Amino acid sequence: VSGKPLFIGRFIGTSVSPGIKSVKEVLLGTDATYISQQITRMEAAVNQDPELAIGTAKELVETCCKSILTECNIGYSKGDDLPKLVKSTAQQLQLTPSDIPDKAKASDTIKRLLSNLASITQSIAELRNHYGTGHGRLGTNKGLQPRHAKLAVGTASTLAVFLAETHNLRKGNKG
Repeated sequence: VSGKPLFIGRFIGTSVSPGIKSVKEVLLGTDATYISQQITRMEAAVNQDPELAIGTAKELVETCCKSILTECNIGYSKGDDLPKLVKSTAQQLQLTPSDIPDKAKASDTIKRLLSNLASITQSIAELRNHYGTGHGRLGTNKGLQPRHAKLAVGTASTLAVFLAETHNLRKGNKG
């Protein structure tokens, strides 16, 4: 199903809103099987294994960024962290605050939202480092609740959809 858009999604309560479908439909240029596995893992884990859902949310954004950068022939290092990948992707998509003309309606608001991308990605990475999967933990370590996982998954999904939709829009305007 390569080349077919993927769609990401938002979690609301114990159910999944149409946002997850958005990820599957929007993420072009990615391995559809791998993205589907990540989404399925997040959906299943958000209530039963919040740490896994948080770790997978970070992986989803990384996958989205790496897919966009690869499709645009932009190099990145295997060691690049999530904030660096998002920054490179935002630059490639011309989503940095300096890319928004001052004459654009609500330019200050748009610039502020785009500036917050770095904060969001740093927070997702930190949450994963402290509570997500991927690091050894003591058996006495207390994790987060499903509501925290829903916040991380929803945020990561929204960001991935925004980046992928922007990429698809820009790609469509070039062809």
